[in-house]
Amino acid sequence: MMKLLLQIITYFNYVVFIYFITLNIWYFALNLIAYRGLKKYILRLDLMKPDDKLLMNSAPPVTLLTPAFNESENCVASVQSQLKIQYPDMRILFINDGSTDDTLEKMLATFEMVPAFLPQVSFIETRPVREIYRSNLYPDLWLIDKENGKKADALNVGINYCQTPLFCAIDNDSMLEQDSIARVVMPFIEDTRTIVSGGIIRMANGCTFKNGHITKVDLPRNLLAQFQVMEYLRAFYGGRLAWDVLNASLIVSGAFGLFRHSVVVAAGGYQHKTIGEDMKLIVRLHKYCGDNKIPYKIRYIPDPVAWTEGPTTLRALGRQRDRWQRGLLDSILQNIGMLFRPKYKAVGLIAMPFYFIYEMLGPLIEIAGYLIFFFLILIGYASTTYVIAFLLVAVVLGMCLSVFSLVLEELSFHRYPKFSHLLRLMLVALIENIGYRQLNSWWRIKGTWSFMKKKQNWD
Repeated sequence: MMKLLLQIITYFNYVVFIYFITLNIWYFALNLIAYRGLKKYILRLDLMKPDDKLLMNSAPPVTLLTPAFNESENCVASVQSQLKIQYPDMRILFINDGSTDDTLEKMLATFEMVPAFLPQVSFIETRPVREIYRSNLYPDLWLIDKENGKKADALNVGINYCQTPLFCAIDNDSMLEQDSIARVVMPFIEDTRTIVSGGIIRMANGCTFKNGHITKVDLPRNLLAQFQVMEYLRAFYGGRLAWDVLNASLIVSGAFGLFRHSVVVAAGGYQHKTIGEDMKLIVRLHKYCGDNKIPYKIRYIPDPVAWTEGPTTLRALGRQRDRWQRGLLDSILQNIGMLFRPKYKAVGLIAMPFYFIYEMLGPLIEIAGYLIFFFLILIGYASTTYVIAFLLVAVVLGMCLSVFSLVLEELSFHRYPKFSHLLRLMLVALIENIGYRQLNSWWRIKGTWSFMKKKQNWD
């Protein structure tokens, strides 16, 4: 019996080794593609500058959609920050999603808002709107008060009342840099096929802000937050930049994305009964355009920045990753028919298979591989060659890829100014693969289990 068990474990080890080797090959290839894409983008910056007045005069109008539920503590500061964004033609739609605290009262009092008429331009089904207000201080600031329906429903209300050809969906607890909208709109100016453009999300933990501006960029003291800084750099520089080059972006962060209003309405807007409304919309836009043979581009731009605060406790971070995994599974499985379908081009042939194998199934393979690794060591069955090979493909190569993502950041926009920042991030890049990565995989397995139990709460 023991012999049979060891034989099964041996065969599974081959699966684990193949998984880790192919995963690192994929990531290495994506990093190389990202490097080439970053070089091309930096060269293009000289031609497409957001401070070019002639260029900005031809920029399309944009509406910021900010859904909020019980955001009394930061709603005013968030909107004040948005009012400082430098863009020639921009409205702000603050959507109060049935808050039970004094979010509405604070907004009305601070910005001297009064009832006003705003025509509805599309008719995606949503929870009822109670009242619409306009600021006497800032004519381009509007507030829609509605019954609670969660984030996707609030965004759909904003879409229904959006009067501009483009809208930008942002989180109320995120802060955009002043030129972020001017930068993220560039793909729409360059190419009329662009239907979505997203920027980079950076960790605000440790940074200093004043009057809606970031005055000092620093790294967080909290180790969990430092791990997330490294994760975000790897995801945006080593991942999303490469998928953009391949025209196969499956995710534009819900905290900062610019959309063509007409196409989103035609695709049905955000789906209500979902946790990962941001990824699900992007996948559905790919499907809608592919099914209807519409030429389109979904872009990622590496320099427009939205700053957001990340979780600093294991419990909060675990809940976030549980939710992200549920959103991933919901987006992929509901559109599983796109898998390996040539009509969806690189999305169906490359991106969807990658996310299905390595993001959906990957955590299960990884955790099982680690458990077997320690089990074999415990019973004395692991050879030195096996131990070295496993650590090489499972840990060391991951460290190298993290360091490469950090190099991309330093070669491009260098947002962390001190040499000590670089040293700390290098150390984080090395140690995150021992413990933190495995914990992350465990949270994603829990997210898979939550999804199977049809858990839908936001946590």
